[in-house]
Amino acid sequence: MPRGRTRHGPGYRRNSPAVSAVDVTVEVGRRKAFASALEWPGWCRSGRDEQAALEALLDYRDRFDVVAAGAGLDLPSSPNLRVVERVENPRVSSFGAPYKRSVHEAGTVPSHELALLESSWRAFDGVIVARAVAWQPARRGGRDQAAIEAHVHDVERAYARSVGVRSAPAEFADPAVVRRRFISALRGEAGDRYWVRRATWHVLDHMWEIEDRSISV
Repeated sequence: MPRGRTRHGPGYRRNSPAVSAVDVTVEVGRRKAFASALEWPGWCRSGRDEQAALEALLDYRDRFDVVAAGAGLDLPSSPNLRVVERVENPRVSSFGAPYKRSVHEAGTVPSHELALLESSWRAFDGVIVARAVAWQPARRGGRDQAAIEAHVHDVERAYARSVGVRSAPAEFADPAVVRRRFISALRGEAGDRYWVRRATWHVLDHMWEIEDRSISV
């Protein structure tokens, strides 16, 4: 659990147990499954089936821990994954995305989840700058780094609109404006934990893609 949940709200404290249960929702499709840590939006990985997705989630523990640390949070060093929900989603294919809303995502958005989203943005922007001159083209084509960055920002605009954010086209051209208004909406009545999980997953998934395709410098 993130830093031991307090009884006074969604805040979290340091020194969480090294071994701790992590609630996971698993979304299973025809060719792929996604495992998402419900209280750690962005910690979400896929595999050919449930077991492979859970193994991938554990494999990415250290990489996600960097993002958690950027939000002032501590991941358990030995997480015990506990599947609390399984949903079928035929839309999940080889190139799918986590799509289904979890029954556990009701209520207002905890502050630590918004902190993880903001930390993921900072991490993504840092990787874009650091890897700009060290790019390995994808096999069989695929987006280059500039196209991935543009795609991430385009999707963020769509996510913002999903929670009611409206703005003039000129303002929406600025990713910083979109992110600021998205966070503001998520803090208010439009707050929706599903969109936090979806948005954080998306930016980290592409950040890790860039890292994996970059040449070490």
